[in-house]
Amino acid sequence: MKNISLGQYYPGNSAVHRADPRMKLIFSFLYIICSFLCSNILSFVLLLFSAVLLIFVSRIPMGLIMRSIKPILFILAFTVVINIFWTSGETVLFEWRFIHIYLEGVMNAIFIVLRIFVLIVGASLFLTYTTTPIALTDAIEQLFAPLKKIKIPVHEFAMMMTIALRFIPTLIDETDKIMSAQKARGADFTSGSLIKRAKALIPILIPLFVSSFRRADELATAMECRCYHGGEGRTRMSILHYRASDFVWLFIMIAFGASIIALNILSIGYSM
Repeated sequence: MKNISLGQYYPGNSAVHRADPRMKLIFSFLYIICSFLCSNILSFVLLLFSAVLLIFVSRIPMGLIMRSIKPILFILAFTVVINIFWTSGETVLFEWRFIHIYLEGVMNAIFIVLRIFVLIVGASLFLTYTTTPIALTDAIEQLFAPLKKIKIPVHEFAMMMTIALRFIPTLIDETDKIMSAQKARGADFTSGSLIKRAKALIPILIPLFVSSFRRADELATAMECRCYHGGEGRTRMSILHYRASDFVWLFIMIAFGASIIALNILSIGYSM
């Protein structure tokens, strides 16, 4: 459970860390679009190369990235099995009785796994790994500032999202402590039927909910003691400013998307 990377910040001084958080939100959105635009071998190779290059530029340890993939290994394995055994095609790789494995199914499985991996890497590196919660709140609020004209509470929305991201690692750590305490009292969460294991989670969920409500109450009290009353009239210690390097990043991202579209038009190799 501690391998879940959502909400974690890795301190650093890389080019990605120094980028404006508003631009990083835009980069994340564009990067996700680019990952879904990929449709052949060349475009996926370029996408994978960009993810590896992004890890290198951000100076995030590869081990930390790979550990963050562990919680979704079951989903990846399930996706691979579904695509390999339930996708038909023209080129048969293996055939035995009712089992038929086609080249198209294998390629689809590889492409989907790569896409999920790149999505996690891109979203994590641009947002939680290289952006502090406070900077992320300011970025969300400023990007969606035009919505204030139609009476949408943008600041409150940004604050809620940031608090939720910030407390995910805290709740995970709290869950781990509760499970360790229950195991020390003889609780068993791994053996027995599915219903029995589900019932065994009740002693975890109840104290976890109690702890969550207590933390929420303490946070609300702390915010009130600091005279927090929403975003109206609120000032900031650090003002966000775009720099020339941010626009260089934007140009690189646009060129990256154009390259993927060009490779898709070429349609060299297997296409989805």
